[in-house]
Amino acid sequence: MAPDSPVETCVADLVKAMERIAPPHLAEEWDNCGLQIGSLRWPVGSVRVSLDPLLSVVQSAVRDGVDMLVTHHPLILRPLRTIDVESTIGRVIEAALQGRMALYCAHTNLDSAREGVNQVLARTLGLQQLVPMIPPAATNDGSAAGMGMGRIGRLEQPMTLGRLAEAVRQRLGLHQVRVAGDPDMMVQQAAVCSGSGSGLLAAFFETGAEVFISGDLRYHDARDVEAAGRGLIDVGHFASEHLIVEPLAAQLRQLMSDAGRAVRIDACALEQDPFYSQG
Repeated sequence: MAPDSPVETCVADLVKAMERIAPPHLAEEWDNCGLQIGSLRWPVGSVRVSLDPLLSVVQSAVRDGVDMLVTHHPLILRPLRTIDVESTIGRVIEAALQGRMALYCAHTNLDSAREGVNQVLARTLGLQQLVPMIPPAATNDGSAAGMGMGRIGRLEQPMTLGRLAEAVRQRLGLHQVRVAGDPDMMVQQAAVCSGSGSGLLAAFFETGAEVFISGDLRYHDARDVEAAGRGLIDVGHFASEHLIVEPLAAQLRQLMSDAGRAVRIDACALEQDPFYSQG
């Protein structure tokens, strides 16, 4: 008997796999996740994973023969009144459609997922005994609807805020991090939030964690944390989220392999933090 031939794959199969990894019901109400460009019926032999649907990322993927781009940040967050191919979004849409490449986004649902962005960030920082900062809502059958937003975890051993900030900087491969709070305060528990963390600051104050690690934190956030006798470490938006790209590609690769589907899946190597240090 001839060996089984690989099963032909289409966009719908990748969408199904992504919905296993990051169930759509975990997305925030304001968010726009899912298939943003393309057709569920388009065939897929190659997939690329990236953080952002940048024009350079899309153009590179099209040149490389990629059939589907999976991103964390959405290209289309709010309804479009027009598609102007001279605009940034319009040029991306034009490039994707000309290359017949589908674009799929998993945003806040991937933040909350059990093996999503916050989970990967917390593990990368060496936190243990992880629990969500904001627990998941219950579904109609009473079961948990995912891991929830943010994470709280214990350090392997207590250390000062100053030492922890340096450890975080090294683990994320950064030139610097921003820190607020007494550098000599002892830390046993840390809370993390990938991306922009200001919205979860109130939830952080309700926990027993001594330090909050996130990105895009504001001056008044730092003052509030300082006044509460706690600590804050701002690692930047990009660094707190880009680390999901390789693990997400690996998860997709495993699911496609388990399903007997011959799909090439890789991680985008072009992206860099738009912010850099000067002087």
